[in-house]
Amino acid sequence: MQKKTADVSGFCAKVLVAGFAVASLPVQAVEVDGVELIGYMRGGAYASQTGTPRGAYTLGGDAQKLRLGNEGDNYIEVGVSKTLDVGNNLKLSALYMPSALNGQYSTAQAYVAVSGFNFAPDARLWAGQRYLRIQDVHIVDRYFMDYGDNIGAGMTDYTVGSARLAVGVFTGGTFNNNETMVNHALRINADLSDIQVNTGGTLRLLATWVRGNFQMGSQGAGLSLSHNQLDFLVHDLTNTVFLRSATGHAGVGGQFQGLGGVSGEQPGLNSLRATEAVNWQSGPFGGQALISYQRATIDGGASDGRATGDFTLGVRTSYALSKHFKWLAEVGTTSRSIDGQARQHLNKFTIAPTLAMQPEFWSRPELRFYLTYVSWNGAAAAANPLFGAGGRSTLAGIQMESWW
Repeated sequence: MQKKTADVSGFCAKVLVAGFAVASLPVQAVEVDGVELIGYMRGGAYASQTGTPRGAYTLGGDAQKLRLGNEGDNYIEVGVSKTLDVGNNLKLSALYMPSALNGQYSTAQAYVAVSGFNFAPDARLWAGQRYLRIQDVHIVDRYFMDYGDNIGAGMTDYTVGSARLAVGVFTGGTFNNNETMVNHALRINADLSDIQVNTGGTLRLLATWVRGNFQMGSQGAGLSLSHNQLDFLVHDLTNTVFLRSATGHAGVGGQFQGLGGVSGEQPGLNSLRATEAVNWQSGPFGGQALISYQRATIDGGASDGRATGDFTLGVRTSYALSKHFKWLAEVGTTSRSIDGQARQHLNKFTIAPTLAMQPEFWSRPELRFYLTYVSWNGAAAAANPLFGAGGRSTLAGIQMESWW
């Protein structure tokens, strides 16, 4: 017993040391005695003018929170995973990932997976709750194709020629919230990726079907398409185009739409979205930019047929003066048009001298010292009372962001 206690204590000490070391590591998983730690964190100290929020200025659209110097929160998620060889070339893995947003704890992921089957050596069968997020557009903190986060089961990485197939079946619940089960919601997703369509270009298709006992709106289906192009027009410029449509209670990105919870079911949406994002790194100069438009019409309920149009144009740039110091800047404009209402506008500009481990745009961790200016019109103020009536605000803060 003494030997076992000493081993456990030693393991816990190693985990703590690894946790404290994470903030100074380049982007990579951390492994301790065969247990892999993955995660993400951001946090800091934030200030704003009296009567205005410290961050989260957005008109509400999926692509409208330009996040640099505009988060104003503290968040962490840490995943602990272990893989075991169980014989006959089979491998069993498990992952648990708790998360905390401003002190509110929840389960982000918890699932098991098996791989190594003779009939599909690259495929993984899984069950539980997991992220199935496709290609982050980082400057707005949004995965435009995303079919994870609910309890379900499925398969990933099944080889189909040169492409890969994934399928999943999901309920409306999560480990934290099962109130949505009153709808008996069921979602099926099929994801075909790595389709080679041209030199340096790949296509991805994500189909969604939703069924359930819904009180407002139709059941729904959706189709999402993305095309990634390397060396677009010039060397080291990557271009991604997303085209998506969805109806009823199928979300435009691949998840559920409007299941509700303790507040009750929400209407569905009939949505169309087009987004283009570019990424580049040329010497010390890197960045990401996007343009996005979505039109969504309410399906069901008292506001049935009312349409909302959301537009975003934004860019974040990074310029390294040395290996460990760079300047970040982000500028963007967003608008929202709702039938029968005045058009809302919100503009944002941020500048942030930044310390980093490496000079590239995607290098993390970063320690940022930022100053943000936000302005909005009267229609945006009326729709978002927390903004305040002044029409503008200046934010300042120190933020660290890291992933591993």
